[in-house]
Amino acid sequence: MDAPLVVPELQAGPKHRLRPWTLDDLDAVREASTDAYIPLVTSVPSDYTEAEGAAFVRRQWERAAEGIGYSFVIEDLAVGRAVGQIGLWPGVHGRASVGYWVAPSGRGQGAAAAALLALSSWGLTRLRIPRVELHVEPWNTASSRTAERAGFTLEGLLRSWQEVGGERRDMYVYSRLA
Repeated sequence: MDAPLVVPELQAGPKHRLRPWTLDDLDAVREASTDAYIPLVTSVPSDYTEAEGAAFVRRQWERAAEGIGYSFVIEDLAVGRAVGQIGLWPGVHGRASVGYWVAPSGRGQGAAAAALLALSSWGLTRLRIPRVELHVEPWNTASSRTAERAGFTLEGLLRSWQEVGGERRDMYVYSRLA
């Protein structure tokens, strides 16, 4: 086990903040579970129950406790509730990967771009990670635009990079450098 990590609170633009998960955030997990794509590429349960939602939140806590990575709630400050998740997973050789999701009701309000910019900036400066990577399926133009708005650069296509829903999928790789 690596040393435990502390998940801080981070401001993400004027309308959002990143913070640790609590059991009060289960509504966001429930809503995300109804999305056809989110459960395919994350550990959000596809068949939501309160027990499964709580288990998801506990997994986020365990990732920090075990030194694996930082998992944050994306909170919409106007309504005071979680609208998504974003995580930073430090790897080897000065690289980290980032991933996120936004529940359907939180989309189209800049939450993902604000969160991605805030978290990648924190990783590059405070954690001194030289390179943050993001992988996006080529059809996911919304995530590609989000990456570009957050200062990420498209580097290329990784063929058959990841299994999603039982099949190998291509992924664009984006990066942001210190």
